Parts: sequence; C-alpha cells; structure tokens
Amino acid sequence: MKKIKNISLILLVLSASLQACNDDFVSTKPLSEVPQEIVWSDAGLSEAFVTEIYNGFGVGGFYEQEMASMTDEALFTHPNRGINTVTESRSNPADQGYIMDTYEYGRMYTRIRATNIAIANLSSPKFDKAKADKLLGEAYFLRGYYYQQLLRFYGGIPIDNKIYTLNDKDYMVPRNSYEECVNAIVKDLDSAALLLKGISSAKGRANETAVLALKSRVLLYAASDLHDGSKAKAKSTLLAGYKNPEYLMYTNGSQMERWTKAKTAAKAVLDHTEFAYKLDLTQPASPSEGTANYMAVSLGGGSKTVDFTAGKDIILGRFFIDEKDERGGWVGRDNGPNGYHNWAGNTPIQLLVDDYETSNGQKFDWSNPSMAASPYQNRDPRLKATILYDGADWKPRTADVAERDKANQIQTGQYEVINAKGQKVIQFGLDTRKSPIEDWNGSRTGYYIRKFTDPDPTMEDQNTRQRIPWPMFRYTEAILNYVEACIELGEENEAKIWLNKIRFRAGMPAISTSETGTALKARYRNERRIELAYEEHRFFDARRWMIAAETIGRKANIINITGTLKAGKNVTLYQYNPENYTYTYAVSNIDPGIENRSWDDKMYFTSINRDEINRNTKLIQNPGY
Repeated sequence: MKKIKNISLILLVLSASLQACNDDFVSTKPLSEVPQEIVWSDAGLSEAFVTEIYNGFGVGGFYEQEMASMTDEALFTHPNRGINTVTESRSNPADQGYIMDTYEYGRMYTRIRATNIAIANLSSPKFDKAKADKLLGEAYFLRGYYYQQLLRFYGGIPIDNKIYTLNDKDYMVPRNSYEECVNAIVKDLDSAALLLKGISSAKGRANETAVLALKSRVLLYAASDLHDGSKAKAKSTLLAGYKNPEYLMYTNGSQMERWTKAKTAAKAVLDHTEFAYKLDLTQPASPSEGTANYMAVSLGGGSKTVDFTAGKDIILGRFFIDEKDERGGWVGRDNGPNGYHNWAGNTPIQLLVDDYETSNGQKFDWSNPSMAASPYQNRDPRLKATILYDGADWKPRTADVAERDKANQIQTGQYEVINAKGQKVIQFGLDTRKSPIEDWNGSRTGYYIRKFTDPDPTMEDQNTRQRIPWPMFRYTEAILNYVEACIELGEENEAKIWLNKIRFRAGMPAISTSETGTALKARYRNERRIELAYEEHRFFDARRWMIAAETIGRKANIINITGTLKAGKNVTLYQYNPENYTYTYAVSNIDPGIENRSWDDKMYFTSINRDEINRNTKLIQNPGY
C-alpha cells in the first residue's frame, strides 16, 4: 500500500480526528502517513496535497540574501554568505555560491515529483470532476513553474515526469534540449489554462491569467539572444565552443518566429484588463502622483496607508500574514537602515541610482554641474519610492534615537556641526557604518532599499512583521514583455504606446516619436530595469540580453556625501537642509577587499552541482565548469 507523508495532510487528518464524536478515532492510522487511495478519493485531502506544493515558492524573493545583490542593483552588506562567489565569477560545481531555495536543483525536483503524483491521480478523478479539474490545472501550472525556474537558471534540464518508487533501479536521466524543455513547459501551461479558464482562485493560488503570464515569460526568454544559436555563439567564444549547445539554446529555427510567439503570449495577458492599474492616463501624472502610484503598485495592497486597489497589478503573489512568522514579513528589518535598528542586508549601488532618468526624461549625468549638485532632485518619481537616499524623509526614529534626529530623515553622509564648545566638528550620519547606532549594520553604499517596506509610521520594522506580498507575476511585467517583443519585431509605434502607459503612471514623459532602433531598445531596457527593480528580473535579463559583462560585471560603486556648513550657520543638531549646508557627492568603487566583481561567460548559466552529476551520470555539465 502506497502512503503519502505530508504535513498539511497530517493537520487535516488530525483535525478530523479531534472533531469525531465516536470512539473510532482510537483506531485511526498513524497521522504521519495517509494511504494514497484515501488521498485521491477525497477532495479535501487532494486539495491539501496540491496546496503543499505551493510551498516551493518559498517566501518569493524576500530572503535575507536577495538576488539583487548578485546584479548591478545592490550590494550585500554582510560577508561570508556566498554572494561574492557569484559576483566574482568564482562559482564552480563544488562551490556554487549562494543559490536561493527557489532555484535550488534538488528542491525544485522535489516539487516537480509532487506535481507528477498529483497530475497522475487527478487526471482520472474519484471525486467531483470540477473540483478535481481545478486542482489538476494548478498542478500543471506548478509543474511548469518549477521547470521554468530550473530552465532559466541552468539551461536544459531533464524533463522527467515519471513517478519513481524505491523499487526503481535506474534513476539516470539525460538533460533535455532547451527547445524540448520550453515545449514541455508550454504544453503544461496550455493544459493549465484550459482547466482554469473562467475559474476564480483565492489570493496566492494559480489562476488563468497567472498561467498566461508564466507562458509569456517562458517564451520571452526563449526568443532572447542567449538562447538563439547564431547570436549566442557570435557573442561568446565559450558558448560557441560548447559541444552540447542544444542544452542552452535553439540550434535551428527562426528567432523572429519565436519573438512572434512571445508577443502573442504577452498580448493574451494584456487582454485581462482587470489587472491594469492606472494605465489609461493620456499624459504623465504629477511627480508626487507618480511616486504614489509606483509605491502603491510595489506595495501590492499590503499597506493600510497606501491605495490597496493597486494590488490588482499582481496577477499572482506570495502573501504573508502577521500570525505566521515568515521571512517575507521581515523585509523592512532585513534591508532597512541601521539607525532604525535594521540590518541593511541588500543595499542599492550607485549604478542603479544613476540609471533613473531626470524628471524630463534625460539621462542623469555627473558631469552636469546642476545634476551633480542635487542628484536626488528632479528625478524619475520612482526613485523616491524605491530607494532611501541621504535626506529622504522616512519613519519616526525609535524612542532611543529620536533625540538625535528630530526630522526623521535618512543620514548616510558626514556633516559639520557645532559642538557644545562652539567648535566645528564632523558628525557621521545615524545610518552609516560610523553611526552610534549599530554601526556594523550600516550600509556600505550610502543607500537603503525602500521598495517593499511598509511606510506605515506605526510599524517599527525591527519588531513588526509586515504584509507586503512578493510579486510572482505582475501585469506590468507582461506589458514590458509585449513591448520587448514588439521592438524586436520592428513594431516600434505599438511598443511606444504601451511603454508610455507605464511611464505616464510613474509621472514620466512619453518616449520621443523620433527615438527608434538601438536607442529605443536601450530606453526600453532601462525602463524595465527601473520598473522591475529588486524583483529578480535583472539577474536573468542581463544574461538573456547578453549584456552581463558591461552591466552586472561592473564594480559595485557607492556614494560619499559631505555636508559643509555655510558661512554664519550654527547647527548643533543635524538635519538635511541645503540652506544651512553645501553638499558634495563623490562616487567611488567599493573596496575590492569587500567585493571585487568580475564577469566570466560561464556565469551565463549556473553549474550543475557536483553531487547531482555523481548521482546522475547522464548529466552533462554546463560550459566553463
């Protein structure tokens, strides 16, 4: 008799036992095991099994070490966590460096095995067919999702839907080609879309639009240069010399046909306009409205202080509740300023800050004196909603710090003040690594992430869990996918129409009608970088566009800020004020002893762990390892 071990099932069976009103419960089977025939003949137990498979989402991207710190978005503050192994291109099969749970090879296959079991049993249901079909649709989606996580991280992987038992003797399975993997995922998603069509789902569970959004992402990646044989080989001698290119890219067929499929898939998502938020503006929102709009979208309806209707931009999210102590509820603590008793885990780097345009759509330029004198003024309104920079207004300081900062502003510089003896002295900001408040948790870059942190002033992030969801799939991502496909297909006017919808919502001016070709593509890529910052896209976008060497391979850089008192000004308690201070801003690279970033083309794909290859000798390693 086959039995299933599953904590969700344990709880369900235990609940049923405790509610029984007869003596039969003393004869129940062990609560750690439920016979398979019982699970798949009972709607509640079947749903519990499928629900547990969602745990493969982890906490979305809300881990203490975020993927952003392995890109040109952020720097991880604390040493010895495996981040440098990736950013310095030292990753190898024996020491891969940091890999989030949601991309880890063995964990994903554990979830895939569970989906295989669910699909096999729900395909011939033993209870209400409508209920079974909904669960079956979710299982197909989940299988496609977990295969997609592996595919975009490792390249082609074994598509193995066999349900293995302890009696099986041969577990050796070769990798499928990249094309075969894409086809298998799309087939699963097409099945899921049919089964979930027109069916409402609870928050956090798969729905038809989420299925279409995943298909859009998969086909967008498939059309990209990294996975086109001729383009990839022309841009990388390492990839050109790989003996098994079929694992990483299409070795034949038309890239334009793949872009057409990507466009069609993205448009299918856009037709679900119920997920659109403030995308009907005919001119840019005001700067304050643009900041508010972006903040509302990024908070996903999880803050009581911000427009909750913006949460509809999230097609599928990973949601959190106060009662459950999950890492996802501690984003503010993990990334916030040390002057608020937070940990400054992932901090923005200057490369990202510089890529926010000015409010009139110009590229920021340090050689422009007026821009360099006030680098945070008159910028893309999304900057203020995404990053905490020196002088930015933030929450009230905690009681033990409040007397040191009456203005509640971020302090990441060093400033002149007048001490009790009337002497001019240097005071380091409360949110620096020379702060009197937990200096070991200070930012190394001069910035902190604001995005995804609830701005509710009553929430002290170091001891209050928040409810901000992680965006698994956003409607806006699908728009950007559509824009990219249109640009690649030469449909530039259509691309601009949709790109401007996003920009108007953010308070940014329209793309010029004269902007075309390479310039338009660069503008789009920057727009995607800004709109999707800290959402785990940059790691893959830089790779699939094959621009990693000149983007994420750059040295991480920081800002050094000095506030010098103007003549006649007598400040004893610092606060940001250009009337009292002259501020200077100097950009420099991070100390190479902390991190020394470099790029090697082997990093286009992660290595397959040595232990996995030892277990499955039919696996062939990725190039460069």
